[in-house]
Amino acid sequence: MVNLAALPERGVIVVEGEDRVSFLQGLVSNDVTAVKPGGDGPGEAVWAALLTPQGKWLADFFILTDGERLLLDVEAEQAAMLVQRLSRFRLRAKVTVRVDESLHVFVAWGGVPDMVGLIARDPRLPDAGWRILSVDPLPTTTDGAAWNRHRLSLGLPDGSRDLEADKSVLLEAGFDELSGVSWTKGCYMGQELTARTKYRGLLKRRLIPVEVDGDLPPWGAPVLRGDGQEVGTMRSGVGRTALAALRLDALSAPMTANGVTITPRIPDWMKLPD
Repeated sequence: MVNLAALPERGVIVVEGEDRVSFLQGLVSNDVTAVKPGGDGPGEAVWAALLTPQGKWLADFFILTDGERLLLDVEAEQAAMLVQRLSRFRLRAKVTVRVDESLHVFVAWGGVPDMVGLIARDPRLPDAGWRILSVDPLPTTTDGAAWNRHRLSLGLPDGSRDLEADKSVLLEAGFDELSGVSWTKGCYMGQELTARTKYRGLLKRRLIPVEVDGDLPPWGAPVLRGDGQEVGTMRSGVGRTALAALRLDALSAPMTANGVTITPRIPDWMKLPD
């Protein structure tokens, strides 16, 4: 059975106008020219981030297209901020940026969805499923909590649940392995730090899936090594599965958070230094 859930905490930003692709191309971390409309089948989406000029995360989103517009699947609470920030860079570009409250975000996994709407595969992992934008209600088979459990089981970050604005670096959150960064498309805002982090091997911590042996620690709870030294912080979680931002040099040591043991579970897609 295909799992289909509505994500009411997501919203849609529409970027339209003849310069829409070149406009976003110079701002976000991924190659906007790779976004393709579906035609008779699913389209091609990209996962991208908007960074500060210093290369720190501000927001991430999926970019889809219907052939006439670029549609950004974003956190609803970040939509107004993103419209404001993106609009600052319009200058003479023939482009408009606005929130479209008529479009709703759905996610499907466990099979290919067969329904109307704008559909594209989640570009991060095959098991991450499909992103769907629709004006009409769709016949959901599960809810957002089930999706949250699924994405945590894959070790996928979820925006501000797992990253910190003006602090997090893309490669800490797996944007390299999960196809959230283009290394060939040219300049974009924050590119210099992102490239330097990769090519100089400057990464000191990662967002790591962990198994919790007890009650789930709250978001932001310090992660402590056996000697009491703080080596990370907890991020989002459900039940006994969570993500934590952890120092790479501490991954083999016993760790606790809020008095319970946490154990890193490195997913197959994640590449860590030897």
